[in-house]
Amino acid sequence: MTLNIRVIAPDKTVWDASAQEVILPSSTGQLGILSGHIPLLTALDIGVMRVRIDKEWIPIVLLGGFAEVEKNKITILVNGAEEVSDIDSEQAQTNLDNAERMLSEAMNPKAKIEATQNIRKARARLQALATLSS
Repeated sequence: MTLNIRVIAPDKTVWDASAQEVILPSSTGQLGILSGHIPLLTALDIGVMRVRIDKEWIPIVLLGGFAEVEKNKITILVNGAEEVSDIDSEQAQTNLDNAERMLSEAMNPKAKIEATQNIRKARARLQALATLSS
């Protein structure tokens, strides 16, 4: 049996395919879903979703949202998502370096929160690229 996985961002459907397994970056840690999983609604964190189709793992960066699992169907509503093919490794590293610099220079709580979010996004992009190359 397979899972039907659909990832929906505000501007487009990012993913709509069947797979054997998915690992989600939930707010409480990594969450593995196989066919026959009990119904579930969970918050998603910024991180890498990994989808297994046959023996290949495909990483997708999720920028927070929610996932609903019901009857081998996973619907994922996210604030944003990026496929690895759209990520430039040099730009991701530059973004991480800039965000870390912004965090060290942050003068107020809002700036610290924004820099921390940017660090998490850049790290997720780099992690997705590393997953693809391993």
